[in-house]
Amino acid sequence: MEDLPYNGEYIVIKAKDNGVNVIGLTRGSDTRFHHTEKLDRGEVMIAQFTEKTSAIKVRGKATILTKYGTVETDD
Repeated sequence: MEDLPYNGEYIVIKAKDNGVNVIGLTRGSDTRFHHTEKLDRGEVMIAQFTEKTSAIKVRGKATILTKYGTVETDD
């Protein structure tokens, strides 16, 4: 795999309730929303940090798995 200017890491988000929002935020001097997904209970999304995505925001009750460990969101 070629070396990329970003790390290309993946995270896994599993919704524990209906209506969990996953929001991708842009890189650069102006951080903006660039993508939003809504997950229902039991749905899983695999997200990647890319050249465009510097942060991922999760709203709602979900389990988030990363290479650093597992995070449970609060309500």
